[in-house]
Amino acid sequence: MRSALLRPLLGFLAAALLLALAGVGVLYVVWTRDLPSIGDVDLLALGGETRVYDRKNRLIGVLTPSLSSGALASGELLELGEISQPLRKAVVSSEDRRFNSHRGLDMVGIGRGLLKGLFLGDLEGGSSITQQLVKNTLLGDMNSERTLERKFKEAVLAYRVEKNFSKNQILAAYLNVVYWGKTQRRSIVGIDQAAHAYFGKSAAELNLAESAYLAVLIPAPNSRYQKFEEFRPLTRILLDRMVEDGTVTQAQADQAWRTPIYPAGWRIGWNADGTVRSARLENPARLEENLPAQAPQVAFHYLQAVERELVAQLGRKEAYASAKIVTGLDLDAQRAAEQAAREAELPEGATLGMAFVDPQTGEVTAMVGQQLDAGRPADWDNATQSRRQVGSSVKPFVYTLALSQGWQQSDTVLDAPLQGEYQPKNYDGRWLGYPVTLRYALDYSLNLPTVRLAQEVGVGELEGKLTELGFQVQPDLGLSLSIGTLEASPLQLASAYAAFANGGLYRPASFVRQVVDEHGKVIYQRPEVPAVRVWDERTAYLGLDMLKGVVNDLSEAQGGLATRARIEGWPVGGKTGTTNDIRDLWFAGVAPGVAGAVWVGREDNQPLPAWAYSGTVPTPIWQRAARGQLAGRKPGDFPVPQGITFATVRRVEMAFLSEKLQTPGAPAGRSSAPSPTAPAATVPAPPPRSSQPSRPPAPTSAPADPPEVPVAAPQTPMTQPPVAQPSEPQPTVPQDSAAPTPEASPDPSQIPPLPQEPAQQLPQEQLPQEQVPLPDLRGVQDEAARAWEETQRAAEQGLRDTLERGSDQAADELQRALDQAREQLQQLPQTAPQSSP
Repeated sequence: MRSALLRPLLGFLAAALLLALAGVGVLYVVWTRDLPSIGDVDLLALGGETRVYDRKNRLIGVLTPSLSSGALASGELLELGEISQPLRKAVVSSEDRRFNSHRGLDMVGIGRGLLKGLFLGDLEGGSSITQQLVKNTLLGDMNSERTLERKFKEAVLAYRVEKNFSKNQILAAYLNVVYWGKTQRRSIVGIDQAAHAYFGKSAAELNLAESAYLAVLIPAPNSRYQKFEEFRPLTRILLDRMVEDGTVTQAQADQAWRTPIYPAGWRIGWNADGTVRSARLENPARLEENLPAQAPQVAFHYLQAVERELVAQLGRKEAYASAKIVTGLDLDAQRAAEQAAREAELPEGATLGMAFVDPQTGEVTAMVGQQLDAGRPADWDNATQSRRQVGSSVKPFVYTLALSQGWQQSDTVLDAPLQGEYQPKNYDGRWLGYPVTLRYALDYSLNLPTVRLAQEVGVGELEGKLTELGFQVQPDLGLSLSIGTLEASPLQLASAYAAFANGGLYRPASFVRQVVDEHGKVIYQRPEVPAVRVWDERTAYLGLDMLKGVVNDLSEAQGGLATRARIEGWPVGGKTGTTNDIRDLWFAGVAPGVAGAVWVGREDNQPLPAWAYSGTVPTPIWQRAARGQLAGRKPGDFPVPQGITFATVRRVEMAFLSEKLQTPGAPAGRSSAPSPTAPAATVPAPPPRSSQPSRPPAPTSAPADPPEVPVAAPQTPMTQPPVAQPSEPQPTVPQDSAAPTPEASPDPSQIPPLPQEPAQQLPQEQLPQEQVPLPDLRGVQDEAARAWEETQRAAEQGLRDTLERGSDQAADELQRALDQAREQLQQLPQTAPQSSP
């Protein structure tokens, strides 16, 4: 009877075992196809031997291995004999008691880890020292994943490592890559740095008490350092375990427990029995003070990026075994960028990231990942690793997309609130209430016209174009995408802006040109990656012309947002960007042969102070870095493609497609009509070619350079838009940068704007009881419109006469026509009473 019951049970167990073995086999085949070579474990012996050169064959530095923690193995690499025996014994007892007996896998520890995973849902635990070494050196890309796949790969690689390296080699390598916490600026990696940081001595000088303390820190060094008394009992447990393991005697353990220790930054009072009387963390900065000083490394973050690119192409061992790496970096450009980073005036707590690329090749010519000072920069690289909202620096892509669909810079879009749930606002919460040109809207970085333009060109089209330009567009951003909710790194933005400077081609950023081994053989040559044409050549130039307008159309006093990007003798174009609550400040720009972007912000994503603006913080940094790159070059201009013609509109010279200017009355007008329910000005909209409306008055509390804020949540508009006073001149280009020519249109500064009523009026019952009735202005407005049309016709006729009959006589006739037009306008009413709320 009993055997009859056992047979089915044994059969079930056998089938389950076979099924499990088959499953393991399948997992082995699937998960081990792309495992790295175990030979990479000895990469630490090769680190620092590979020399890195710039594009002109000038030495930059040596390649330093990075670890899975993101830190660098930048301390001295010690042999096992250079590390104190108490430290080695304490780490083994703490991290892997069966290290000297297993073959890479501690089956007892793995069983304990599996039970923990089953009952607590945590697959961590049970890792041997060999597995931890594998995790830190071979599986860095999976370091943060708590998955069965990672544990399986760790186990396979650990077994292979044990077959090819001795226990002493494995332990030494592990102790050289262990993460022991971080200071404010640096990670503490390896026993050499840990011994100096915590106790101000070499690893060979550590006693048993200090060694046990350092071993206890390993699982969570930052939190355990901060709470000395809370984790002090763990040292007693470890010393008792070492006695059980036979690595120290009971007397040695008791003596170590009673030995006072003073980790850097701590003031500790001890009792004779080894208990703590008092403990206070007074100066955690002592950790960094104890670390050996390091000479500043040129292109520190650039070399890290070189390593990432090269390891992806060749693998870690080949990357560090090579003798020479040639990069696209320009050492002069890099030094200029680093100098700009050192001189940067940033808000307290802020840092930066900047990247510059060669528009013709896509190679990264300079890169800085942090604000720099005299010391070693922090490991985190904001130039490539950060993804932050780009603010209004995305707007040029919206406007250039419109230009590619047939719009012109002189076409107009309504500056008024939208209808619907999404209610963005301009930077000051106000609007003009009538159409403005595309050029004007971008110069002043107006959000409302930009969103309306995005509606016209299509959000889907915009998403597709941004994807072509190398961005990863987050889903469901909708219209907010057009005013800056896109997330990107400075390097991504620089590469996208390069398409304005090279005729419309996008090239992915690259760092490494060539790798040569010790015998002079080229073992890697960067493959030719076809450029993606995102704009045709003429459209790219039109977009570039608008970028140049942002920098040059307005003086700083007129509200110019990017005037501080100007470089004497060179044409410069670019765009600022600011995000909600002033969390991110941007400037991205181009000059001949240069494209780059600068980001300023806090790494904890906290807001910056209210005085910080994109035109005053990142823009001068970009200007200094770009100016340094251009130093020594012969000044030049961007090439103008065939089919581009220039015309002066409202005293601003703009680029147009030649065929657009061949029709009578060119440049032709186009307008984005508001939806029927959208609030608009009560006066008729001026013709598309009419003078630009006056600049909206800046908020009384804001400086001249306001932020451009993408707003995702609905906003409440002001009940009354700003009203331009007739006495205010129109914003114009400074005289020294755009002097009037005989072909210029009539001087708009002499033409008073039409009086405007509020775009939104309060209900009648909310108005003050005593109101002065307004005169009927319709006749004045109609007469003004007719006068303006006559002025335009006269100016256009004068322009045609100039072209047909010569300059001297025609100029006189044109001047007389303009004088007559001005006289007619001066006869119109110059002021009109305005309603008050």
